[in-house]
Amino acid sequence: MALDNAGDARFSRKAMKAEMLDAETELKLAYAWRDERCEASLHRLINAYMRLAISMASKFRRYGAPMNDLIQEAGLGLMKAADKFDPDRGVRFSTYAVWWIKASIQDHVMRNWSLVRTGSTSSQKSLFFNMRRVQARLEREAMQRGEELDRHQLHQMISTEIGVPMNDVEMMHGRLSGSDFSLNATQSVEDEGREWIDALEDDGAQAEEIVENELDTAQLREWLLGAMNALNERERFIVRERKLLDEPRTLESLGNELGLSKERIRQLEAAAFQKMRKSLEAASGEVQAFLA
Repeated sequence: MALDNAGDARFSRKAMKAEMLDAETELKLAYAWRDERCEASLHRLINAYMRLAISMASKFRRYGAPMNDLIQEAGLGLMKAADKFDPDRGVRFSTYAVWWIKASIQDHVMRNWSLVRTGSTSSQKSLFFNMRRVQARLEREAMQRGEELDRHQLHQMISTEIGVPMNDVEMMHGRLSGSDFSLNATQSVEDEGREWIDALEDDGAQAEEIVENELDTAQLREWLLGAMNALNERERFIVRERKLLDEPRTLESLGNELGLSKERIRQLEAAAFQKMRKSLEAASGEVQAFLA
């Protein structure tokens, strides 16, 4: 549950007054939680380092997220660190917890920065939190040298500085350059202004295209019926059974039913297709002659 501003302040003051753990006590608490699942030891460990979580959360306030949300995410990261911490590795818990706290806060910031997923790879994440700082430094250094960098040069330098692909830099530049806007917002200040969503192109088929497709389908059906009518009854049966069923029959099954060999069925099928081809060519020729 989100903390209100007053509760946030009280929580922060309480965290700052929590005990400071020495290495030996910290180790005992970590062992007690890992080996015995002692919740009292876990709570004591979490409370002792909540000031660290709050301190790290405050560094991300410039991204626009409410401070109480950042503190909650930092607390979640701290609890994940406590759950995964291995005291046998000889590392202080605070050192280990920093990574989990930072990762939890960063994930929250990126999830809430935009309705559009801002970044999912490590390079995109690094750009999101470092691009503006690196860009400002590069521009300042260029100004001191009396140089002026264009966008392409700047992006290349950022790519090299942070160690990420150039296309990720260009993508992130676009994402950080503007904020989200509602498609239902009007394009003008007038009450009757058209909404932006009305300006989107419809991906569906247009009326003209739908009519043309329906006419073409109807014409093709008429030609095929005419071509089928040009066949005798046995040829129509073979074509229908071989080509117009969801599960076409084999030459062997048709041969058994008609008392013919597979090769004879194949010959009759080929002859039927040849008749249909001539019928379709004649029909299309008449259309072309009419249009000419």
